[in-house]
Amino acid sequence: MGVKSLGYAVVETMQPDRWDHFLTQVAGAMRGAPASDGAALYRVDERPFRFRIETGSADRLAASGYEVEDKAALDALAEKVRAAGRPVEMGTPELAASRCVAGLFRTTDPAGNGLEFYHGDQRAETPFVSPVGVPHFVTGIYGMGHSVLAAPDFEASHAFYRDVLGFHDTDLPHFFLMGGDHDPGMRFAFMHADNGRHHSVALAEMPVPPSQSIHLMLELPSLEEVEKAHARMVAGGYKESATLGEHVNDEMTSFYVQTPGGFDLEIGCNGLVIDPATWEVTAHDKVSKWGHVWAWQTEAAEGAA
Repeated sequence: MGVKSLGYAVVETMQPDRWDHFLTQVAGAMRGAPASDGAALYRVDERPFRFRIETGSADRLAASGYEVEDKAALDALAEKVRAAGRPVEMGTPELAASRCVAGLFRTTDPAGNGLEFYHGDQRAETPFVSPVGVPHFVTGIYGMGHSVLAAPDFEASHAFYRDVLGFHDTDLPHFFLMGGDHDPGMRFAFMHADNGRHHSVALAEMPVPPSQSIHLMLELPSLEEVEKAHARMVAGGYKESATLGEHVNDEMTSFYVQTPGGFDLEIGCNGLVIDPATWEVTAHDKVSKWGHVWAWQTEAAEGAA
């Protein structure tokens, strides 16, 4: 058994109030019980938190937290990461308690992106109730959603996630997003954990941004709920990073909104569920079937005009 799913995201911010508004009033997350160390916790299901918001000196994704089966799996993975030359910081009991887990370790990938791996998840004592009426998010065995990270040394990062961490290739496209004869294109690796979500992590061949994330994704149960979230984004004055559209590879119908951390949150529905035991790797050449007009594309077109 390898990595089970994406469990949580740890975000450092200079704007905790802005994050509170964004998560509760746009995404529809529920405030969790206050953390003993002052961090703000936000729920989208029965887990004590999926977003941990820590006040600090930067706005960035500090870590993506992934669950493994048990202590033996955690210890074995830590040894593999050490053997690959990456740092391993075993979590103290206090750190584990702050994540509501039995044990964990911290590391970074070859691009310096923060990662945490844990076992022994907990459940909250009270049911999830969204402050804006979201009935539920698609989580459970599929985890929180997915995390998309930059990988300037693409081959080294891809090999680390595949051969060391144990993620599995789902789709390995080479997108030409800029167009024209001089566009070198950009490689991506969409990778699944040991569940049916199309990808729990994805890597993009690009420099690491200051936010240390490209985007996170949350899945809602219906297109109606996605449209309601889009309306909340507009009402809240948040920047739309990409219009509503449907992806080719994971069939997710979604839009993208810029978070207070500078990276995006994809909010979607109807994501493809694969059979990880029989899946054959694909290599799509298009990002979307329709829609997903990016803000940078609109800005470039307006500048050219």
